[in-house]
Amino acid sequence: MLSLSGQIKVFLAAQPTDMRKSFDTLAALVQEVLRLDPLSGHLFVFRGKRADRVKILWCDTHGYAIWYKRLEKGNFRFPRPEQNAASVTISATDLAMLLDGVELSSVKRRPRYQLPA
Repeated sequence: MLSLSGQIKVFLAAQPTDMRKSFDTLAALVQEVLRLDPLSGHLFVFRGKRADRVKILWCDTHGYAIWYKRLEKGNFRFPRPEQNAASVTISATDLAMLLDGVELSSVKRRPRYQLPA
């Protein structure tokens, strides 16, 4: 189980990834493909070609960690990226729903106050 604060951003890679990749090659993908900083403390989520596996790369102040999940039945439904986007940004709440099998496009959201940027 993952416990995440609301301050953490979650980036879903738009394209499937070879699930044999580990710490350094996933960090390189974050830098080269997603054009983001793997040391930022945010989560970077990669799915396999069959979408039945995900790897989440995270870096704290001490080093990298990978969280890996394989489904025995079904697959993960990532939201569609905007045209030519390398990733989709979601909230920690959305990630929890995605990992639990909820299709994010079918979720109805109620209006909430947001601080101005």
